[in-house]
Amino acid sequence: MPRKIPMRQCLGCREMKPKMELIRVVRSPEGAVSLDFRGKQPGRGAYLCPNPACLARAKKSRALERAFSAPLPDEVWAGLEAQMKGGAADDQ
Repeated sequence: MPRKIPMRQCLGCREMKPKMELIRVVRSPEGAVSLDFRGKQPGRGAYLCPNPACLARAKKSRALERAFSAPLPDEVWAGLEAQMKGGAADDQ
């Protein structure tokens, strides 16, 4: 019997994709928001395609703010954009 592949919806393009193809955006219990390239950090997660255009669409539609039920300051958006451009190399 084949293994079930977990699917998640990208907040930018709204497409269902395998979880391993997406980048998790996580709000930690302390309230810090960051990209989680490994998908292991504790906290509330939301998913985005590894595409800066999807991050821009999520920002325009305020999808992350709705997912986390909290407003995100501009510094957080700038940090997420920088992390997205840097890729998984910046992940520890």
